[in-house]
Amino acid sequence: MKIDSPLLNKFGGLLAASAVRWWMNTLDYKVAYYDRRIDPFFSDCRGQKIYIFWHEYILFPLYLRGHCNLAMLLSRHRDAEILSHVARHFGFDFVRGSTRRGGVSALRQLLARSRRMHLTITPDGPRGPRRRLAPGCVYLASKLGMPLIVMGWGYDRPWRVRGAWDQFAIPRPGSRARAIPSGEIFVPPDLDRDGLEHYRQRIERLLNRLTSEAESWAASGARKRGQMSVGRYG
Repeated sequence: MKIDSPLLNKFGGLLAASAVRWWMNTLDYKVAYYDRRIDPFFSDCRGQKIYIFWHEYILFPLYLRGHCNLAMLLSRHRDAEILSHVARHFGFDFVRGSTRRGGVSALRQLLARSRRMHLTITPDGPRGPRRRLAPGCVYLASKLGMPLIVMGWGYDRPWRVRGAWDQFAIPRPGSRARAIPSGEIFVPPDLDRDGLEHYRQRIERLLNRLTSEAESWAASGARKRGQMSVGRYG
């Protein structure tokens, strides 16, 4: 049964935010930066950026990087209604839409937000295919001249939601959570269709590589050169 009550959705968002905050607070977070200046947590982060990561790991940045001047793209699908309230409780702005529904409106809102905020996109959402990068984030980076930051996330042996298109990852309480973000990736302006596809494939490969690396690091429990503990902002 679908719930269409705005009041119930808001209440569900509040409960979900409280549960996520308690659950994610038990994890051990480490990060290995190529360049830590890409992280809006730090004062030496300069200029707006577009952060991308796979949909299945959305809890990771929701918990850690609220109140960091980030606007998140969320679909207009009913499934994202409660998530939009969760995002607000964690200190994210958001835009509703996708390449399938509300695409033009969402693009206009993202363009407006980009003048003063970082953007964050799950490029395989809202309905997949899993870990297949849609070209929208590449087009946006080319159009706006903003660098892409590719975020590889991983948990130690997470539970997976059966039947979910993205095999949504739920970390085990007290387990390891690991992050490997790329440096800035600049996409040339005015790319044609072939150019967009070239960068789409290149960035998809990088996102899959960094995600696999973060997952292996989390599962192994090994130390990684240059690793740092990562804290929650706000």
